Amino acid sequence: MGKRTRGRNIDGIVILDKAIGISSNRALQEVKRLYDANKAGHTGSLDPLATGVLPLCLGEATKVSQFLLDSDKKYRTRLKLGVRTDSGDSDGIVIESCTDFHVTKKQIEEALKQFLGEIEQIPPMHSALKVNGVPLYKMARKGQTIDREARKITVYAIELTDFEGDELELEIACSKGTYIRTIADDLGQALGCGAHIVALRRTQAGAFTEADCVTADSLRAECETHGVARIDQHLIPMDRAIADLPEVILPSITASFIKNGQAVLVRHLPEQGLVRLYEEEQFIGIGCIDDDGKVAPRRLIVAQ
Repeated sequence: MGKRTRGRNIDGIVILDKAIGISSNRALQEVKRLYDANKAGHTGSLDPLATGVLPLCLGEATKVSQFLLDSDKKYRTRLKLGVRTDSGDSDGIVIESCTDFHVTKKQIEEALKQFLGEIEQIPPMHSALKVNGVPLYKMARKGQTIDREARKITVYAIELTDFEGDELELEIACSKGTYIRTIADDLGQALGCGAHIVALRRTQAGAFTEADCVTADSLRAECETHGVARIDQHLIPMDRAIADLPEVILPSITASFIKNGQAVLVRHLPEQGLVRLYEEEQFIGIGCIDDDGKVAPRRLIVAQ
């Protein structure tokens, strides 16, 4: 006998407005339970301190999760000057403090210039990055510190949007793998007074913004009042996550070859790269252009 699948066969993306104080995995498990989904995955962790855009993929949508993981992000963050912590945020232990400092708006804006463009960043110890299979934050909790290799990231924009007293607010657009807590710590060092994050919100992940978000509380309330089918209206089609890929529409006969693992020749294909594949109007997966100029299946969606 085959293994029985638990939960509903439901496909789509929920853009959760993650609440403060919970892990991304806890948020994922709650949404998976609310939808009674048989399969679910998130698209990169947000710290418990952070709130905002957290795309959660249900069912076959997990096949596009890597594209969301690799996508660019936008954040709004609030920093407190004069205090440096071991984690770079307010959840950490104070390691340095400075009460006698004077920082101007001009000095902050000047210091921010060093973070623009492609830069190298050392991942913080308080991060989910794994070394030899062990997350760095687990080592950090034991008081351990290890050498980490700097990684190249890109900061497309970093803007000072508020500055009052010893707190400032930044809006940051960046590539995947950027640690905002590291930018905060490095900025504090550059200003000579130290700094750490007191609030962090992700405002965009790939194609998805705050306008697409729904909270776990509202999902729970709708589910309790109207039943699980009611919250299906918040599911976003999975192909929207890869809307930046070229679209290739196939007639059913040609699509059948693709579904059987064969590359096909189609007119007006891009010269290279990945594409979105459709059988007529139905999204069927991701393809790639091979060396012969044909489109071959890369990741196909299984119809349920």
